[in-house]
Amino acid sequence: MKIGILSRNPKLYSTSRLVEAARERGHDVRVIDVLRCYMDITSHNPTIHYKGEELNEFDAVIPRIGASVTFYGTAVVRQFEMMGCYSVNESVAITRSRDKLRSMQLLSRKGLGLPITAFAHSPDDVNSLIQEVGGAPLVIKLLQGTQGRGVVLAETKKAAESVIQAFMGLDANILVQEYIKEAGGSDIRCLVVGGKVVAAMERKAAPGEFRSNLHRGGKASLIRITPEERSTAVRAAKTMGLNVCGVDLLRSNHGPVVMEVNSSPGLRGIEEVSGKDIAGMIISFLEKEIESKPSTKTRGRG
Repeated sequence: MKIGILSRNPKLYSTSRLVEAARERGHDVRVIDVLRCYMDITSHNPTIHYKGEELNEFDAVIPRIGASVTFYGTAVVRQFEMMGCYSVNESVAITRSRDKLRSMQLLSRKGLGLPITAFAHSPDDVNSLIQEVGGAPLVIKLLQGTQGRGVVLAETKKAAESVIQAFMGLDANILVQEYIKEAGGSDIRCLVVGGKVVAAMERKAAPGEFRSNLHRGGKASLIRITPEERSTAVRAAKTMGLNVCGVDLLRSNHGPVVMEVNSSPGLRGIEEVSGKDIAGMIISFLEKEIESKPSTKTRGRG
């Protein structure tokens, strides 16, 4: 099987592990920088070109689309789909999960546990926005943020008002969420592959920090999740339409709540903590999907 890994950097741990796992199983694999792709969008013969050559040899692609290049990256994935190439995660599912507001609305519609979340446009509604999530402390998130960037913990009402008004003054779209104090600065990353949680880890925030992202100094450890947490992660992945993703959960007093669904989860932390060959599991899933000759018909709604 010929596999294309859509990644801007072949030296990244996750990308190199996928390459290694694919080659161990006898597949031809190539890393493609999506920003160097250009597309010929025609009625009967859509094509993709890369550094002067036409890309038409892939049986499947594995998108590793960074948040900063979501628009162009998903356009490239969509073009591969138009050419009949199977994508591990479909373009519409990646786009859906990257839109924080849209993804929260979809998860809400499916009845999944979520932190109380509010969204408004007018500065005149700031006080009502704060009251809606139960007052301070609360969390303010930029819709365009990633890896913990653009996330602020406002510990007082005055601080919350100032931060919200500042973001609104910059025409930035934000979400306001209740602060799950009982989580204690920890969250759970569940790695879902093919509708199953294949590994899970707890991420603990560094001292003086409330964001548990490993990129921000958070520490990871192995954790046993409950059946409810496992079910929540699987349902969240299904709601987004993602075959491979990381689902971030918090343990609240009213059960697990979904914080985010990541369509390009990093593999280093979860592989090191669990000792599992996650990259190999992704390639194995891909093999089974190709054998069943799936179409690229969009799953899910929204």
